[in-house]
Amino acid sequence: MPTRKRKPLTPDTSQPPVPPEILDQFVGQGPLSAEELEAVMRRFKKAIVERALGGELTHHLGYPPGGTKPEEAANHRNGTSPKTVLTDEGPLALDVPRDRAGTFEPRLVPKHARRFAGFDDKILALYARGMTVREIQAFLAEMYGVEVSPDLISAVTDAVVAEAAAWQQRPLEPMYPIVFFDALRVKIREDATVRNKAVYLALAVLPDGTRDILGLWIEQTEGAKFWMKVFSDLHVRGCQDILIAVTDGLKGMSEALAAVFPRTTLQTCIVHLLRHSLDFVAARDRKLLAAALRPIYTAVHADDAAEALEAFARSPWGLRLPTVVAAWRRAWPQVIPFLAFPPEVRRVIYTTNALESVNARVRKIIKTRGHFPTDAAATKLIWLALRNITARWGPKANNYWHLARQQFAILFEDRFTAAVVE
Repeated sequence: MPTRKRKPLTPDTSQPPVPPEILDQFVGQGPLSAEELEAVMRRFKKAIVERALGGELTHHLGYPPGGTKPEEAANHRNGTSPKTVLTDEGPLALDVPRDRAGTFEPRLVPKHARRFAGFDDKILALYARGMTVREIQAFLAEMYGVEVSPDLISAVTDAVVAEAAAWQQRPLEPMYPIVFFDALRVKIREDATVRNKAVYLALAVLPDGTRDILGLWIEQTEGAKFWMKVFSDLHVRGCQDILIAVTDGLKGMSEALAAVFPRTTLQTCIVHLLRHSLDFVAARDRKLLAAALRPIYTAVHADDAAEALEAFARSPWGLRLPTVVAAWRRAWPQVIPFLAFPPEVRRVIYTTNALESVNARVRKIIKTRGHFPTDAAATKLIWLALRNITARWGPKANNYWHLARQQFAILFEDRFTAAVVE
């Protein structure tokens, strides 16, 4: 395995260095322990924040401390008030300056704020990685010595609900070349009973090859009625056309897709179909069965693939596994579209692995939860997980996209090129 090269670190030259005389005042002489260093950092942060608050009050009053007060100014300084705020490094005791008239509204540490900027983000980061409210409470107490109530943590995480709702309702692109649909199962309490519900995700490939999660929908059962709601939601949000929809044989999708996006090509996931076929044999026979099925989905044309399927049905494998033959015949209407595309497009659409990878990472985060109390609680955590996952995505969806893009422009003509021009 080749050695992975580390990205060289570039020094931050945008900020001037701290003068040594200032550092000497905080550090002094001699070695420091880890605890002493943390204490020094808290002192330094306290001094900077209080100095910044004093600067804000100077701007508010119009004159510096000890300076000449303007004749028209009736307001003046009125000492300080003690205040403790929670920060990433623990609680920080501040002396907040006051004015006589009570009109001073500091921006760095607003009135009534008990948490410094960044503290809420730390709670959300822990929650998005699957930690429960009680686990976050214990972690903050152990690592930072901060006692935070479960209600405060819940309030912080609940604040993202509106952001998640806005994300779910955001406008979409008018056309997507490919949209993958897949689901993962989540336990959610409903009517005093814990039920297995499906969380459906839609991952789209944009014309430039970048990826985007279009939305998530929670439903106990799938069917044409549910998919009609999903496709109508996409359409209302601005999506006018989907060139290819790739799924894993989800029930009712073909009927709903034909009603909302009648020109969309529905393609079944070939890899899912292969996995389903291999489940009927022992592990030692899977490579042999996969080799026997390969001529079907690698055929040049649909007619050649149909002949390969019939040849497989007459072979010892087909006679031994009639269930596999039946599965391929049932899915055949959604397999044929795949065979009509050139190799460059086939490489991109033959599997929903791109979305399955997202689902696998979401499962890793939610597996510590026995169940969720409501659909909203599940949506909140899954959305935070998706936000973290998509933040690390690269600029392209697939190494073959530059070749596939040319084929899409040829095969779909104005449906693809018009959206690109816009």
